[in-house]
Amino acid sequence: MMVPLRNLPAPLPVAAPKPDRQVLQWVAVLAVAMTAIALAPRVGWIAEYPQAWTLPVADWVGGLTLWFAETFRGVFRAIAAAVEAPMVALQALLQGLPWCVTLGLVTLLAWQSGGLASAVFAAVSLFYIVVIGYWQESMSTLALVGIAIPLSTVLGFGLGVLSYRSARARWVIGPLLDLMQTVPAFAYLIPILLLFGFGPVVGLIASAIFAIPPMVRNTELGLARVPAEIRESALMSGCTRRQAFWWSEVPTALPQILVGINQTTMCALSMVIIAAIVGGFADIGWEVLSTMRKAQFGQSLLSGLVIVLLAVLLDRLTAGFARRSRTPLHDLRGLSRGGLAAAAAAIAAAGTLLAALVPALWNWPDALRLYPAEWLNGVLGHVTTEFQASLTAIEEGALFYVLLPIKIGLANAVAPFSWGISFAPDIKIAYFQGVALIAALAAWGVSWRLGVGAAICGGLLFYGVTGLPWPAFLLVVTLVAYQIGGVPVAGLALFAQGFLLLTGMWGPAMLSVYLCGAAVAVSVGLGVGLGMLAAASDRLSAVLRPVNDTLQTMPQFVLLIPALMFFGVGEFAALLAIVLYAMVPAIRYTEAGLRKVPPTLVEVAESVGCTRFQVFWYVKLPQAVPEILLGINQTILFALAMLVIAALVGTTGLGQQVYVALGKADAGQGFVAGLGMALIAMTADRIFQAAARERKRALGIG
Repeated sequence: MMVPLRNLPAPLPVAAPKPDRQVLQWVAVLAVAMTAIALAPRVGWIAEYPQAWTLPVADWVGGLTLWFAETFRGVFRAIAAAVEAPMVALQALLQGLPWCVTLGLVTLLAWQSGGLASAVFAAVSLFYIVVIGYWQESMSTLALVGIAIPLSTVLGFGLGVLSYRSARARWVIGPLLDLMQTVPAFAYLIPILLLFGFGPVVGLIASAIFAIPPMVRNTELGLARVPAEIRESALMSGCTRRQAFWWSEVPTALPQILVGINQTTMCALSMVIIAAIVGGFADIGWEVLSTMRKAQFGQSLLSGLVIVLLAVLLDRLTAGFARRSRTPLHDLRGLSRGGLAAAAAAIAAAGTLLAALVPALWNWPDALRLYPAEWLNGVLGHVTTEFQASLTAIEEGALFYVLLPIKIGLANAVAPFSWGISFAPDIKIAYFQGVALIAALAAWGVSWRLGVGAAICGGLLFYGVTGLPWPAFLLVVTLVAYQIGGVPVAGLALFAQGFLLLTGMWGPAMLSVYLCGAAVAVSVGLGVGLGMLAAASDRLSAVLRPVNDTLQTMPQFVLLIPALMFFGVGEFAALLAIVLYAMVPAIRYTEAGLRKVPPTLVEVAESVGCTRFQVFWYVKLPQAVPEILLGINQTILFALAMLVIAALVGTTGLGQQVYVALGKADAGQGFVAGLGMALIAMTADRIFQAAARERKRALGIG
């Protein structure tokens, strides 16, 4: 029997899908941002934050610093004298010993820590320093580092133990470590200079401050990883808490603590050139800095190579002993402590006797010095002359077609002089139509987030980083931070931007963001690409490993030398130096992430017929995204760390503000600019860490 249609029950109304809350947030923010862009030409305070709305924070800090320095100068000068005495004594000892004795002792340590290969490297490296004529300067550097490392190690160990035992202390120490690692060294050189006066102690204290955080973090991590059973066994055996700590917990955590000493050593050595600016210690850092200022690039390369060799040598020594600490006692190779002391005494006695008989073994004669600096300068001059047109074309192409559009936007960068066309209204309309089409296709084909990202990038490229009104930039960054990291990260982003606005540093900050953003884009592209290739090829991985080690241990100043040699002073040279320094984390993390993908996942994908490309794109790459995000995070931090160094070659921004403040000993300006850079770095760090955690949760691996 058929039921009449009019007697059928009415269909239930189907509720329309509610728009995602995050989508609505972006609709609102982008609407406000576009309104701000439209009103900026007519409303001055939207286009540029008014100077009348700023606070004299720099003056307040400068006045407080001067008062503190005047009040307690006597105390700090006494501390400076107490610290300087052992450093000068160590310098006299190292410079007074025959070079053959020092070379023999270090080679013995290298053999004990890493075997024959490390011993050969140590001997060859030190002999290069002798022959090239930089032995005395290198010993001055080792004297500075030799005091800074124990100071950083002791203070870092104490703070690490305190942070491990007390949650309240950890809450204070954590942000303090972030500031110590992100505030440019130039910024805290100023108050140290005011307190301790000009001299090598300033460089020593700055090096110690910069080198403390790795020791704190590794000490805390090592103690936290000690199994509870070990602590309980020590207490059950009758140990007091103090005995259980020193006899049980510390030995168990020793491998991780030694990793901290290794990283502390590298951080201290990386500061030697910065310390040379205010140190006056006649060390190898001063040689690099002075020759670079004179545009003596051959001399800069030779002295810079000395720092690289010292860095790699110290890295191998400390890393080797850290690895040995994980080896069971019966598997250890080399000498016992008594045998090592006896061998060292024999080397010292025999070396001193031989040096007394053969003066060249005590002080290398200048007549035998191999110093091809002038030859290198001639080769460089020939290369730059022969390829001047090509080098100029590369630099101008990067400036006109990459850097300027990011800095001031296509609307201002496209001109008949550089592009051969003008950005006419019909071209602007076509540009925005293209951006809208790309954003729509990205939102429809992949995700709405990618569509929003495409729209933001299109607007940023049109107006430029420095051309966007500050309310639009502030709202977009804060919303990104909120949707990725929640209220805490959004609060940090809002505070950071508010600080830059209220202190009058917004303009320099945008110049820093522009250059850092361009360098990060290039670094990520090169680094992630090379990391992917290295993960697929053991041979390429083996080739890249020493290159990465060299770039990561090489002091930042040295990276400026090749850029300056070929392209001179300017933003392009700074960009190259930043890229060289910042792309290493992207390579390492990408390769590590791809190699960590469980083999079972790959086997399952291959068993269902996936091609190698499909296995990589749909299995390996998604699993490696958290590691890649952390690599990008570190790339951003590395790029920001290079901005102050890049100020030496003519860049503008917060880095230049810090460097100018150092020249004037203006603690207030240095604090404001340095803290601004630190807040930018911390905001980027929190956003990318939150994104990596979210991705790990989505994959079920964290």
